[in-house]
Amino acid sequence: MVVKTQYDGFRVSGLYVGANNVRRYFSKRIQEVELQLDHLQIQCGLTARFWDGQPEIHDPRLCDWLESKNFHDRPCRTPVPLALIPAGKNSFKVASLDPNMKARRDRLISKPVARHEVQSANDANVSEDCMAVLGVA
Repeated sequence: MVVKTQYDGFRVSGLYVGANNVRRYFSKRIQEVELQLDHLQIQCGLTARFWDGQPEIHDPRLCDWLESKNFHDRPCRTPVPLALIPAGKNSFKVASLDPNMKARRDRLISKPVARHEVQSANDANVSEDCMAVLGVA
């Protein structure tokens, strides 16, 4: 499911889960969820308002982790979409929607493509879409 960061002023305050996601993925019987943040696992309490108009997860450790991700390519306080992936009973992994996109883009921009690589790709009948990704179309 897709969730978004929330801000209180200039500081990340938590995750906005959304009412539809709450109905679909969260049981009203649970009082907390486990979030997997890279190698860290935390338990976050859910308030009664989580199911009734305030579908948000707040925890200081979550906020610190989100801030450590340095979403500098976004304007200040712009919500950042993230994936909340079911990882067991009442457990979710928080991840970037495309963790390799920035690294892949940086690698393609910084590495010039040699002319013989382009010819080899053309000889192998590589699609135009693939060539565009390589930056040679």
